[in-house]
Amino acid sequence: MDTLSYKTLSATSETIVKNWVVIDATDQVLGRLCSVVAKILRGKNKPSYTPNLDCGDNVIIINADKIVLNGDKMTKREYLRYTGYPGGQRSFTPADLMEKSKKASVKAGKHPLFIKVVKGMLPKTKLGAAQLNNLYVYNGSEHPFADVNATVIDINKMK
Repeated sequence: MDTLSYKTLSATSETIVKNWVVIDATDQVLGRLCSVVAKILRGKNKPSYTPNLDCGDNVIIINADKIVLNGDKMTKREYLRYTGYPGGQRSFTPADLMEKSKKASVKAGKHPLFIKVVKGMLPKTKLGAAQLNNLYVYNGSEHPFADVNATVIDINKMK
């Protein structure tokens, strides 16, 4: 058997095909939904996955305001951040981030709770930051990407 004929084919920037995916977040658990979204953003659901390239799809999440957290995590869980100054530790809950997402000062498509959760599931590199830019989250069922011919995925049927 000729072992030199077996070659591993890696994706290149010319061969990568980026699709658009729409996911409905109605009555979905936040962490379970975001883990599937992180897998799609990285491209791990494709056979042509290459770890050092952005080969994932663009993801649009709709109905983000209808997300569910188990137990009383919506009010009891705390996220921390630090400003860099003495006494600058700030804490906030998922309920705070949900309220912040409804303000006009937040950029459209950038839901703070989903960004926080998905960012923790992506690599902490420039590649992870680039993949996070492919995520768009909207509180309602309307989104401005109606003309991109996006595929609707039911994550309950995904592995």
